[in-house]
Amino acid sequence: MLMKVRKKINREMLGYLYILPWILGFMLFQLYPLMASLFYAFTDFSITNTPVFVGFANFKTMFFNDPLFYKSLGNTLKYVFMSVPLKIVTALLVAVILNQKLKGINFYRTIYYIPSIFGGSVAISILWRFLFMDSGMVNRLLGVFHIPQVQWLSSPKVALFTLSLLSVWQFGSSMVLFLAALKQVPEDLYEAAKIDGGSGIHNFFTITLPMISSVLFFNVLMQLVNAFQDFTGAFVITNGGPLNSTYLFALKLYDEAFTYYKMGYACALSWVLFLLILAFTALFFRFSEAVTYYEDGGDF
Repeated sequence: MLMKVRKKINREMLGYLYILPWILGFMLFQLYPLMASLFYAFTDFSITNTPVFVGFANFKTMFFNDPLFYKSLGNTLKYVFMSVPLKIVTALLVAVILNQKLKGINFYRTIYYIPSIFGGSVAISILWRFLFMDSGMVNRLLGVFHIPQVQWLSSPKVALFTLSLLSVWQFGSSMVLFLAALKQVPEDLYEAAKIDGGSGIHNFFTITLPMISSVLFFNVLMQLVNAFQDFTGAFVITNGGPLNSTYLFALKLYDEAFTYYKMGYACALSWVLFLLILAFTALFFRFSEAVTYYEDGGDF
């Protein structure tokens, strides 16, 4: 009996030894920075001085004496509610098309996924800026068809939408998940609907969407979380302009930390962003229970 206990302990210790690198990495690069940022959020701290505890002063400044806080927050909410629905609809539409039995369909699936490989990198953001500048390729193409030019990046009313198009362009990962979900929908359901006289659009809303609702929920949630943290496009393409119309929350956080060296204030901003994402996630989970279907009949 004692030997069995020792062998069990040895196996458990060996298991912990295998996951030790992950545990150390989590504690060093995730848990410690998280706890440190919470502490610094209540301090007056920059790179060059010692943290001084100031209580809720950073949050008071944020909510009562910083108009750019509300401007960046409003821009971010607009950006999220523009980019996420457009990206999800585009990914689902392309997935439905690529789910058809067409010649060379694997080639088209690869082509449509390529933008997600490049992602929102600095190089792609620079390319996007050159494409949508006033004298860029997009306006030149519009000129060929005698369509008036659009101030894609120099107009406060259009610039944020142009940034959201960069996010929509990277729909490949959501598309792949939708495509995998579509292939799991039983063909029997479509055959039964066909016998009953159901049309393609009717079948999409009554069969396809309910059957892939769990994947739809996952995609929307992940894109929502990512959109709140988008930074590269706003920084590289417009740097928050024109007139702060594309000044996203992540860009403000960056400026406070690495332009003005207000590390304590930046940590406070990061926790507000974290709580905002947490609130939207909890709200999304709460309302998704009524519309999300799982084959095993259980809740998420």
